[in-house]
Amino acid sequence: MEPIGFFHSATTYKYEVPRQGAFFAGHLGRIELISGKGFEQALRDLEGFERLWIIFHFHHNEGWRPTTRPPVPPIDHERVGVFASRSPYRPNPIGLSCVRLVRIEGLVLFVDEVDLLDGSPVFDIKPYIPLADAFPEAKAGWVETQATDLWKVQATGDFLAQSEWIYKHCGLDVFNFAEVQLSQSPFDDSRKRVWMADENPGMAELAYRTFRIDFAFDAVMKNITLRGIRSGYTQEELQSDVDIYGDKTMHREFLKR
Repeated sequence: MEPIGFFHSATTYKYEVPRQGAFFAGHLGRIELISGKGFEQALRDLEGFERLWIIFHFHHNEGWRPTTRPPVPPIDHERVGVFASRSPYRPNPIGLSCVRLVRIEGLVLFVDEVDLLDGSPVFDIKPYIPLADAFPEAKAGWVETQATDLWKVQATGDFLAQSEWIYKHCGLDVFNFAEVQLSQSPFDDSRKRVWMADENPGMAELAYRTFRIDFAFDAVMKNITLRGIRSGYTQEELQSDVDIYGDKTMHREFLKR
């Protein structure tokens, strides 16, 4: 089986991907189809559909596990069979995602509400047809017994200004990342780099690549407020010429703003 194209976005690490793309509008990307295959004709009449099924390859995954621990497990046990889950670690690493089609330009499909990583090979595209694909009364097994841990995420003006600067200068969407990570089980440190601020109760920090996000939380109301963004580098590290991630110049400019 050969790819018909590849998905591209700013999302390059697994921890940046929303667990379900449909819950996070604004998670944009594009599918670039391979030229010279006649795909221009294959795309005919697709633009009238609002949603698409994308069949793709979990290209970073090696091996599989017969059971998995879901992000929000059932109340009575922590692991479920991989065939009863959406885990990417499967006998055949094939993914299925329902995305929103924004527009088509030539061989490029611009899509939203996506949970694919940059560079994911795409095997097929099919239209989502509500009459055939939607079964709202269907039972959902163990998912119906989940002990959900959902939080409301909001941001201060200072945070949004910092996030906008970072997005403008390096394309990282810090707000979207923080919303994805903190809206569900925000303190699950087995799946995200998050730490409580021991010296300041009610505060915590979340790591995003080489940035640190400071946020306040109300455990009773389950509210999170994004307060600010800091560089993850120390002053000594920023003064060093060693630049493993190639982003120290941008961090220096961020601190000057």
